[in-house]
Amino acid sequence: MTAVQQGVQQWFDDVYATRGLSYLRPAEAYPIFVHLVGAQPGERLLDVACGAGLLLRAARERGVRAMGIDLSRVAAGLAGRGASVGNAELLPYRDGSFDCITCIGSLERMIDREAVLREMQRVARPGARFCVMVRNSRTFKWKVNADLLGRRNVAGHQDAAGLEQWTAMFERLGFVVDGIHPDQWFRQRLRRAFGISWAAQEGVIAEPMLVPLRYANEFIYRLRLRA
Repeated sequence: MTAVQQGVQQWFDDVYATRGLSYLRPAEAYPIFVHLVGAQPGERLLDVACGAGLLLRAARERGVRAMGIDLSRVAAGLAGRGASVGNAELLPYRDGSFDCITCIGSLERMIDREAVLREMQRVARPGARFCVMVRNSRTFKWKVNADLLGRRNVAGHQDAAGLEQWTAMFERLGFVVDGIHPDQWFRQRLRRAFGISWAAQEGVIAEPMLVPLRYANEFIYRLRLRA
């Protein structure tokens, strides 16, 4: 592990030690990713940068055999069963081990994101599906906070890219983009405010309406490997 990675690990250890689950979205935000990656009961799922394991919990509740890995020792401890401490640039799993692989809100924080994606490909079985959520650098909030005011979190290696950049990288590395969606959490909360239960929302994917996709706060990519 490099000195930079050690610094990022320490930052996340400190955050999880002081804030715990309050650092994350609530558990209700995670089942949608299990649906988007198409995980079926009995399949094996790997969540890269699993944090406190809320996606793992959602997957297991739906009969999926889920494992996770995170750079933070504290986060992996919160996640518990099936979560390992490790570097996503060198995944400790055999080739072709998983049917589904997720990486939610973390790829942009990786030191070498292309190495991480190659490792995800290596441990994927033929026909595996991927779901990756990444931050958009072209939002007003990012432009003001990160670029204009210089409030980018350097210690936690906070980063972002635009829609075209993310898409070009995935395709260059051999992925086929099966779908790109805006982050679902805002719409999920809005539906909940109008009395729609979390259970009734499962599998309901919101698409861009008033704001073009390229201005979404985060992009959710559904990917597979090119044949």
